[in-house]
Amino acid sequence: MKYDPIDPQLFIKNRKNFAAQMQPNSIAVFNSNDIYPISADSTMPFEQHRDIFYLSGIDQEESILLLFPDAPHPKHREVLFLKETSELIAIWEGEKLTKEKAFATSGIKTVYWLQDLEKVFFEIMTQCDTVYVNTNEHYRATIATETREDRFTKWWKEKYPAHSVAKSNPILQRLRSVKDPIEIALIQQACAITEKGFRRVLNFVKPDVWEYNIEAELLHEFINHRSKGFAYTPIIASGANANVLHYIENNKQCKAGDLILMDVAAEYANYASDLTRTIPVSGRYTARQRAVYDAVLEVKNRATEMLVPGTLWAEYHKEVGKLMTSALLGLGLIDTADVQKEDPDWPAYKKYFMHGTSHHLGLDTHDYGILTEPMQANMVFTVEPGIYIPEEGFGIRLEDDVVIQEQGAPLNLMGTIPIEADEIETLMNES
Repeated sequence: MKYDPIDPQLFIKNRKNFAAQMQPNSIAVFNSNDIYPISADSTMPFEQHRDIFYLSGIDQEESILLLFPDAPHPKHREVLFLKETSELIAIWEGEKLTKEKAFATSGIKTVYWLQDLEKVFFEIMTQCDTVYVNTNEHYRATIATETREDRFTKWWKEKYPAHSVAKSNPILQRLRSVKDPIEIALIQQACAITEKGFRRVLNFVKPDVWEYNIEAELLHEFINHRSKGFAYTPIIASGANANVLHYIENNKQCKAGDLILMDVAAEYANYASDLTRTIPVSGRYTARQRAVYDAVLEVKNRATEMLVPGTLWAEYHKEVGKLMTSALLGLGLIDTADVQKEDPDWPAYKKYFMHGTSHHLGLDTHDYGILTEPMQANMVFTVEPGIYIPEEGFGIRLEDDVVIQEQGAPLNLMGTIPIEADEIETLMNES
């Protein structure tokens, strides 16, 4: 892995918190992701399933974590099954985890090779009553592929049909949404790497540069600072492309006078950051661009202040809608008649700001969190309002990542990344 070792106390604590919420005499099983094929013998880069990583720190394919807090044999209360390494594997793929290194990473003492899985699993299944299965119940999830987790669940249900089934996901949704200080430090590191990339492109962007040139500059900086690269597919949207919310082609030339909306950020140790900045190709905002920019920034700053313990996600977005309505009225994009006759299910401001303002951030860019429950301290959220004006050929979005504090204003993990229009112009015009 490119990243520095993570303190195993994080994973020890995460397992303890999960086990505390399991039913008596139950087990929970977590599988690594598959390595997905492309064609011929090509595969996509491996990405570890975030749940097994959260609970163990194991970042290797074909790994299984089993938790059995009430196991009669203490050694089976936490178990890892790993692909056995060999000299041949080490030559072709690089060395895999040894049992000793797996313990150093995870804090789990009992490690078996995968060839022992069925024998050990049989013994454990004769001693437990309930099995927690790990299904993806994220509110944005669209699932079209059978995963390694799915296949494992089908296998054990067929072999052991009398066991009860419970769900891991509700427990993980709550646990993963509240971050440990170690996790916040890892997200902060991802934000720091993102800052290096953003400052690099401020000195790089000039008229006639291509969107993919900017993408390449960012990727260089990210990888050069121990990131795998982008935390999500990068958006480098110049001119009217910014009005396509998920524009990812990044293949247009950036023209003088246009803006570039960059929704792009680094990952670090599987933790995501999520940044959006909108900068002028020519190094200066026009008067109209500046007016819209300042309006978006004001909404972002005021929305951030609302992210405090006890806030409800739905009510928060209603309040942000009021802020945006006021901003759009001030810019002349809507009028009072539009507001008076608006559809409550699609308010007038949605014509120019059609997406949500915040989402959980962590091991996933759109991280776990139950949106019907109040916000808590140490949750990490994005704040990302935008105004998109197709008729004027530009869109502006600004985004930072913040940690809810027990008291006071949220902590902005991107507080040192330039966002004020004057500072961006100054940095872009330095010789």
